[in-house]
Parts: sequence; structure tokens; C-alpha cells
Amino acid sequence: MSDDPLNEIKVGDWEAATEASREFDDASLPSARVPHLGHALLFFSITGLLLLVSQAVLIVPVMSHGTSPTSVSLLHPKLLLGTEAVTYLLTLIIAWFVFPLLWQRSFLAGIEWGGSTALRYALKLIPLGILSGWTVQAISNLISMPKSVPMDDFFRSTSDVWLVTLFGTLLAPLFEEVCFRGFLLPAFTIAFDWLGPVLRYVFAFSLCRLRGEEPPEHLIILREARSAGLARDTGNMAFRSLPAVLLASLLTSGLFGLLHAQQLGYTWSAVLLLAAVSLLLTVVRIRTRSVACSTLVHSSYNLSVFLVLFIVTGGYQHLDRMAR
Repeated sequence: MSDDPLNEIKVGDWEAATEASREFDDASLPSARVPHLGHALLFFSITGLLLLVSQAVLIVPVMSHGTSPTSVSLLHPKLLLGTEAVTYLLTLIIAWFVFPLLWQRSFLAGIEWGGSTALRYALKLIPLGILSGWTVQAISNLISMPKSVPMDDFFRSTSDVWLVTLFGTLLAPLFEEVCFRGFLLPAFTIAFDWLGPVLRYVFAFSLCRLRGEEPPEHLIILREARSAGLARDTGNMAFRSLPAVLLASLLTSGLFGLLHAQQLGYTWSAVLLLAAVSLLLTVVRIRTRSVACSTLVHSSYNLSVFLVLFIVTGGYQHLDRMAR
């Protein structure tokens, strides 16, 4: 038997696998890659539950106390931002304490936050975000948007715009990056890494059947699956296969665009453009192995949008000058 007994184990050979596992010292096994899809599902379940609770606490009482339609209309953006802010903060606080129990490591280590990396590259990341924002705004001018989109509700008054500015440059980028680049991206990649060997076997088996050849009796995937799900001192983004990271990046960015589709009035060209921005954030996160880096670029991107709006509207004093 080789130095690594798992190298010789074939699928279905459970007795050999059991015997080989006994030869391993548990302390020598690398840590499991996290977060996987189960962790991502738990995170989003917590978010959804807290969103329902915060809406019940903050919005329903206002609607049920005889508030006039005009007052509700004026309060709507502030209440909506309030429920989202409360939901985001409570979710992050709960995740901070819950996931270390599952991961056997801190929350920041689990999502590969990398705050020191973001500080080290800040002078490059901030201009990247700002220039990307201005570029996207220039391209957006070529896209025909509906006369009214749901996002317009947040730009009715100066106070609303200031709240959106603070929320959009501080809390929203942080939470979205934790969701998409901290949880979903590694979770999808780990899943695709595990599926890769299985799909290759299914393809090889089917091809042999079509050719009338004898299909392979066994598939040696245990070591591949082990390397896909476990990685010593390399973190959750130590991708084993390029197809896995490409598929995960595309899927994550597609979902990111769809998340904002309703705000953009389902203008699919604008949604596609936003998905491209998400791909840029994904590249930053992978290259730096830091969610903090993609968060800094995301925040700078949003800031560039509000900076242009601030200048055009004279410090948010003349919102009638806004134009898409």
C-alpha cells in the first residue's frame, strides 16, 4: 500500500476504505473546506427569518394604526431601509457566534475576510471601484430604462437619499459580499469540485456503453473528492479545478444580478451589466483571497455612483435634476 492509503481506494470498496482510514492519524487530516452549501443555506435561512421578524416589528405596526396612505408612502423608504439594516446587522452578529461552532475556526477565517490584505491594497482597490462605477454609469447611459423603476422610491427626498448613500456605501456592500463572495462562491465551488469526478465517470460510462465497450468497473474518485473537500492551510478558495471556479463565478454573478433585477425594473441589459460587475468583484476576491478586498471595491463602486448624483443634484438639494 502507498504512503497515502486513500490513493488506492475505489468507489464501493468500503472494507478497504475502512481499513485505510484506521491508518490515518486524525490530527494529520487537513481541515474541511468551508462554507459549503449547507452552511450557505443556513446563513440565508437566518437572513430570511430575521427579515420577516424585522418587517413584522417595524412596518406592520405603522400600517395597522390608521396611518394615512400619504404618510406611509413617505415613510416607506425609511422603513424598508430600517428593516434591511436591522436584518443585515443581526444576521452578521448571529453568524459571528454560530458558524465558528460548525467550522472550528473564527467566522472571519471561515469566509476568508482578510482585512489586512484589504488595507495593504487599499490604494489600488479604491480607485478600481470608483473607475468601474464611472465606467458602468457611462455604459448605462446607452441602456433604455423604464420611466419609473422601484429604485426611484428611495430618491424622493433629501433625507432618503442621504440614508441610501450611507446604507449603500457601508452596510449593503459588506453584507452582499459576505453573502455572495463569502458564502455562495466557495460553496458552489466545493460542490462543483465534488461533482467533477462523478460527472466524468458518468460520461465515460455512457460513452463506453454507446460504443459497445465494457464500462469501467470502478471509479477512483475518493482521493479526488478528498482533495476537493479538504485543503490543508489553503483556505476555502483553494480551488482544485478551474471549471469549478468558473462555473461557481458565473452562477454567483448571475444570482447577484437577479437579486437587483426588481430594483432595475427587470431591464435585463442593466441586470447583465450588474452581473459583469459581480464578476469583477469575484476576480478581486479570488486573486486576493480576501472578502474584505471585494467589499472595499464594491463600496467604492457604490460611492462613485452617489458621488456623481451628489454633484449633479447640488448636494442632494435638487433631486429634480436626476436623469437616467
